Amino acid sequence: MTTLSRRALLATFAAALWTVVPMAQTAAPAPAVTPVLGDAAIEAFLAKAKVVSIRDIGTGTTKSRRATLSDGTLTHDAHVQIVDEQKTDRAARSIDKNFLDSYRYNIAAYRLARHVGLRNVPPSIERVIDGSRAAVTWWIDDVLMDEKERKEKNTTGPDPVRTGRLIRTMHIWDELIHNTDRNQGNIIWARDWSLWLIDHTRSFQPIDELMKPGEVIACEASLLKALRGLTEAGIAKAVGDSLTRPEIRATLERRDLIVKQLDALIAKNGEAAVIFKLR
Repeated sequence: MTTLSRRALLATFAAALWTVVPMAQTAAPAPAVTPVLGDAAIEAFLAKAKVVSIRDIGTGTTKSRRATLSDGTLTHDAHVQIVDEQKTDRAARSIDKNFLDSYRYNIAAYRLARHVGLRNVPPSIERVIDGSRAAVTWWIDDVLMDEKERKEKNTTGPDPVRTGRLIRTMHIWDELIHNTDRNQGNIIWARDWSLWLIDHTRSFQPIDELMKPGEVIACEASLLKALRGLTEAGIAKAVGDSLTRPEIRATLERRDLIVKQLDALIAKNGEAAVIFKLR
């Protein structure tokens, strides 16, 4: 083979490499897919996965942080809260002078939500992070918007009736746990228009009053049945040491007020006007 022929062959081979290699280098990677996990698997992941990185969120007053966790197979983010403050004046009834603010209420909210059949509170476990006890809560995926943006856009999604019922359910839930900090930033709408409720650190005060009785006007059927069946022993078993006995008893007292008001509305307006089923 002549020198010229060898040069031509090498040029052709180099051209072929130039065509193939850049395609391999620029091929888009397959998108990461978070597997569908049950509560038990999520709890185990949150409790055991390695903290790869952690950073301040930069909003709120509880020094919340966002951590990236990995167990070698799955990588996912979590919300980390270590706040644990008590400022109580038993003679005062105002929220400013009588409130508790604790990471453990995130855990209690998750466990109690499942106990009454609600799936709209993300799993949360207690874990020591950087030497402090913390609530480590599953970060919500596939977020469409928060409540602030929903109101700014004046939208109720593809099914306004269902959206309204999800909000009614939120009102019942917040009265049950006496959540004094339900703001627009911790009401999260996913792309399928499911509603997620996050950040419950200012809940479960031992107060036997409803905050906004006017919001207790309708309830999902299975939730009302679960509320009627709540007992001190049942709640204690569900929430473990994330609530004290007085906090559990106050929850039951608020339950009594909620059920009493709903029963009065049923007697006045009929069950169809008060009880609904989510579709």
